[in-house]
Amino acid sequence: MARTNALSILATSPDKDQLSEIYGQVIEAVQKGAVSEQIKNTNYSGDATSGSVEISRFKNAEVKAYGTARTAGKGDALDNSGKVTINVDVDKEIVEEVAKKDIDLHGVAGVAQRRAGNHVLRMTADLDRAFFAEAENAGSNVAMTGLTEIEDKIEKLIQSLETLTNDWVDGVDREMLVLTLKPAVYAKLRDFIDVVSNPNIDSSQESITMFRGVRVFSNTRQTKEAICMIDGAVGQLIKTDVYSLEKIPLSNDMGLCLFYSRGTKAVTPDLIKYATVLP
Repeated sequence: MARTNALSILATSPDKDQLSEIYGQVIEAVQKGAVSEQIKNTNYSGDATSGSVEISRFKNAEVKAYGTARTAGKGDALDNSGKVTINVDVDKEIVEEVAKKDIDLHGVAGVAQRRAGNHVLRMTADLDRAFFAEAENAGSNVAMTGLTEIEDKIEKLIQSLETLTNDWVDGVDREMLVLTLKPAVYAKLRDFIDVVSNPNIDSSQESITMFRGVRVFSNTRQTKEAICMIDGAVGQLIKTDVYSLEKIPLSNDMGLCLFYSRGTKAVTPDLIKYATVLP
């Protein structure tokens, strides 16, 4: 008996998916997890549904000689000149059409649920890319002049933040920093770590979790080779509408729809540094 072709579900081969047939398990779409979800700023006031939120950043207190405030008759006012407003102003959508017949008869159970899961993953990837695009746009470059070894270059990048001093910063503890590296850089750093004893290597996964006190992530969604930033350097907000499976007018097809809006803004641009570290 001839197979019945699906109406709108495309397969990876020239042949369309076949109804009511399963050749082994379904191969799900694959993507890397989001690094940004682990390091984005969540300390904000306001409600994302209102369209914007504010993240405050007060200057460091100033140490003065005893009696200064008494002589002046007042203390120093809090300086919130570093505050940042994040507007949820980028609108996105994922809309796929699927024939109602495919949903009813397709051999893979729960096709709508499977696509819904993939849509969430794709939204997450979009958020991740927007996060690192903002980090790179707001950050500044650290020159690696005179250095040749990967470990020395990464160390210099870390120290560019560890030793930073300005109105808001007076040095940064390494435990507050994160390194995100393109896979080729991550592999190069791993080559170095492989020749030294390091208890922070997960032998079961063979992954670097720390480098000299700084968390390390391999990241495919950045264009700079190596980025070092304080945890929370970038804020990102998202507003999603209720996920829906809707009937397409004048047809027997269904629309799988995910609409969302996002806002991404560097909160501490001075605490974002990047560098070119490969030869």
